[in-house]
Amino acid sequence: MSGSTFIRLCVGFLLGATGVHASCPIELSPPSVVVRYGESVSANCTTSETEHDGMGWESKSGKNEPVYDVTSVVWDVANLQEWDTRPICYIYVIDGEQCHKTLPVVVYTFPDSISISSNADSAVMSEGEQYTITCDIPRIAPVQHLTVTWYKGNDTKLSTQSFADRTSLKNQTVAANFTFHASRGYDGARLRCEASLNLGPVGGPQLSIFSEEYPIKVHYGPDIACSNITISEGQNLEDQCSVTGNPSPTITWFKDGHPIDQAVDLSRHNAGLYTIEAKGYINTNRTVHVFVMYGPEIHCPSTYIGVEYAPINISCMDNIIGYPSPSITTYRDRDWEEVVSLPENPSRHDAGLYTIIASNGYSNVSHNLRIDVSYPPSAIVELEDDEVDVGSSVELKCVSNSNPRPEYSWIYFRAANVEVKNEDYVSILLIHNATANNMGSYTCIAWNTRGNVSRTARVTVKGVTAECPIKITPERMVVQYRGSGVATCNSIAPISSSKEISWRVLQGKIIGTQWSVNIHEDWDARPVCVATFDGIGQCEKALDFTMYKSPDSVSIHVVNQTGPLVEGTYQLRCDIINVAPVQKLTVKWLPIGTFATSYSEETRTAYDTSSTRAPYNVSSTINISLDRSHNGAEFRCEAHLDLGPEGPQTPLTMTSSLLNITVYYGPIINTTKLPTRIPVFRGYPVDLVCEADGHPPPKIQWFRSSVLRMTGGNLTVSEAGRYTCNATNDVASRAFTVEVILKEDYLPLIAGFVAVTVVVISVIFVFIYSIYYKNTRTRSYSLKKPKLSTPNGNVAHNGLDMQLPIPMTKLS
Repeated sequence: MSGSTFIRLCVGFLLGATGVHASCPIELSPPSVVVRYGESVSANCTTSETEHDGMGWESKSGKNEPVYDVTSVVWDVANLQEWDTRPICYIYVIDGEQCHKTLPVVVYTFPDSISISSNADSAVMSEGEQYTITCDIPRIAPVQHLTVTWYKGNDTKLSTQSFADRTSLKNQTVAANFTFHASRGYDGARLRCEASLNLGPVGGPQLSIFSEEYPIKVHYGPDIACSNITISEGQNLEDQCSVTGNPSPTITWFKDGHPIDQAVDLSRHNAGLYTIEAKGYINTNRTVHVFVMYGPEIHCPSTYIGVEYAPINISCMDNIIGYPSPSITTYRDRDWEEVVSLPENPSRHDAGLYTIIASNGYSNVSHNLRIDVSYPPSAIVELEDDEVDVGSSVELKCVSNSNPRPEYSWIYFRAANVEVKNEDYVSILLIHNATANNMGSYTCIAWNTRGNVSRTARVTVKGVTAECPIKITPERMVVQYRGSGVATCNSIAPISSSKEISWRVLQGKIIGTQWSVNIHEDWDARPVCVATFDGIGQCEKALDFTMYKSPDSVSIHVVNQTGPLVEGTYQLRCDIINVAPVQKLTVKWLPIGTFATSYSEETRTAYDTSSTRAPYNVSSTINISLDRSHNGAEFRCEAHLDLGPEGPQTPLTMTSSLLNITVYYGPIINTTKLPTRIPVFRGYPVDLVCEADGHPPPKIQWFRSSVLRMTGGNLTVSEAGRYTCNATNDVASRAFTVEVILKEDYLPLIAGFVAVTVVVISVIFVFIYSIYYKNTRTRSYSLKKPKLSTPNGNVAHNGLDMQLPIPMTKLS
């Protein structure tokens, strides 16, 4: 079998074993790329073929040489500056075919800012004119994905413009225009544009940016929006006619050709024709008719008093006026549904209340007209004794009948919760939320010009005692130690009821209506105001009095501890010296550093020592648990006197000095850098690194078989054995052992074997190639049994004519 036949059989065997590739056996990851211009980019090309004739990447910047014996290649660009780059991954499959896939790459840029401008000649636009606003977007790509949106204000979208028809991939400056006709609706508006680059459909980001706002000012008008005006008498012409325009128009009113002040109130005599002149963007005027409406007016007395059956003349009925002219209706209080006429010769049965109603469609006016017959008040009825619970309401009613109508007055203790209402022939005394001060007698008197009558009732409030009607100013007094203060006690009852008022203190002294603080004796003065009133007797009210003193000092320390602190539980104490009153004292614990997460700043200790008001020494304690994370943390405490709104404007607060926490703790060896077993190749020493944390800083030593090898963290070893790192400080000692295993280095022997194998394979390849070349590139001839085809002895061979000097035969 010849060499060429052997090779064809081998190739056929390989093709039969691997099969024929119907598609390109490569995959791109990611399948597409979106990258900003000038930034780095990379993609990976992988194949499922373990045997091929090379694979690589090809792009506009060049084609990489194919690589072999790999299943993936990477396209990597540190600074991409090509707009239309189409990198291609290719592979030569083993049957000699080449296939490839193109990686879609979108290169984009996006501006840091965009601008907005107008084609208007000035900053002011004229209504009805067309204007164009331009949005300039610099250096943006690809424009096909750009969308420009116009907004009026923050939310109103005006229009949207896209650029999908653009084909250029390079960055460029885009000018988007918004054209509109200026109208008053745009006056004061602020336009802005938004540039959006939507790369989402190609796997990229969604980018957007807004321009600054462009203010719009439109001149228009003025427009006069009225023809007839109807106002009420007493109103003026201001704001009666809507005149709009920009700039704001100047308005002038004219009456009979003369300018008038529109702020002057008009009467019924000012109705008529007026002219409005408006000067603004343009000048205009309009004539309007002003109507002044006023309601009906009834000029009648409230009462007619006459003798029974004597004639009375109610002439006011003919003088009821109004615009429009009113209609008049009269009713009597006995029957409001029946229209009546006023009596000309009234009797006592005609006495009563009549109502005259005049209406003109603009307003209704009523007038009460009483026709009376004179007589003195009758006996009072419906006033009775009453007994109520505390907090209840009491109503005493006093009723009498007379002509003229009776007047009422009451005699009672003038408490603040008592109210008197007089309605028609009835007087009502109301007691709201009855208290002990409302107990007593209540006398009602009814009278007129013809006489008077009275009646008395008594009110009892069950289950209460009388309250003292005095007022102390101030109700609460807060005075600093060795300070000053004055309190005043006054009666809030009627003057005629007050008899005597004075102060009494704890020592029993009686002084005047003013009490001054004695700074040496009044830590617990307990002042009381005492007063005497008619019908109540003696009563009293105490002053809420507080004398305070800031602490002399605030200090903090660890309880029962003089030496260094180790991890464990301790008690801190805050001492507040010579403070008053302790009832108002609050102590806050203020942790700093790592304690802040374990102990709240709002930890408080309050005191309720009611047995004393004088200065007092107090203490507050708190338990803390220390570990190494608290080393360097700090604590302090704060004493705070909360004296309420009557106290000092600035809160009384004193803070201790800082207590620095130093925590001693034993060593901890860092085992992340120190494995328990380490292999060492012969001839290659290894460094062992031992690090330990502790306070105080620990001393580190290395031992082997209890023999000190080195003091320090790094130890170089080349022999097998067990090495122990020991870390020691004043708190504790820690040890960690490392086992070192010695191994032989076979790397040189493996490298030699690989080199010999490569040489043998190369020799075999050269030998096979030489046989292939000899059989396909050279020809063989034989000199035995030659055949002459022509008389001259020329021989034809494979289309070639050659002159041979001797006969030839085919070699056997």
